[in-house]
This record gives sequence, structure tokens and C-alpha cells, in this order.
Amino acid sequence: QVQLVESGGGLVQAGDSLRLSCTASGGTLSSYVMGWFRQGPGKERDFVATITLSGGDTYYADPVKGRFTVSRDNAKNTIYLQMSSLTPEDTAVYYCAAAFPPGLHTIIITPKAYDYWGQGTQVTVSS
Repeated sequence: QVQLVESGGGLVQAGDSLRLSCTASGGTLSSYVMGWFRQGPGKERDFVATITLSGGDTYYADPVKGRFTVSRDNAKNTIYLQMSSLTPEDTAVYYCAAAFPPGLHTIIITPKAYDYWGQGTQVTVSS
């Protein structure tokens, strides 16, 4: 199985940028569909972004389109979430997740479909 560790969270001001990382051990991320999710205080865990095996296809939740970018670096066995123009609505614990894909170009946005999860990293955006 794969173990996932997120990093890069912190406290920033509205309008700032931040890059989150998710590094795998016990497996190679290139074999999995990868996703980013977030859970704000008192809220449900919501889909943020996903990327296919090859990294050629991505999909984003509407609130982050145009501001967030998910990418893969297979050499480092790592995925990233580059976040720009942050607002207090982006405050949440951010989680990365990995799923066994049924196909080469599979996109997965449902949390229950993911097999492995990291412990999360806190992002706090002040106004």
C-alpha cells in the first residue's frame, strides 16, 4: 500500500499564494489517480482537484478554478497543489488521496472512491 504525507500548510493573508506537497512512500504515485480535498471548520470534506495517472488530465472544483493548479512530479514521487489568490473561504485542512484507477484516464472526485489518505495539513487564510 501507499502512505501519503502532506506538507506546506501555514498561515497566510488573503491574496497570498501557497504550495502544498504530497509525497508517497511504499509505492509510486504514478500508479494512482491522485486527488486533493479540504475540510473547513464545522464543514464536510470537499473535493478540490484531481489528476490522472499521466498528469495529462486535471479537474477542479468550481470555487478553485483559475486559482489552484494540481501537478505531478514523478521523479520526486510527489504531487503539488499550487494555490493563488487565497481567501478566508480557503481555510481548511487539506488532504491528498490516492486511488486505484480502473482506466488510464480515470478522473475521481468522490472521497469514498479513494483508497489511501494522508493526515492533512492546515491552511489558514486571514482577512
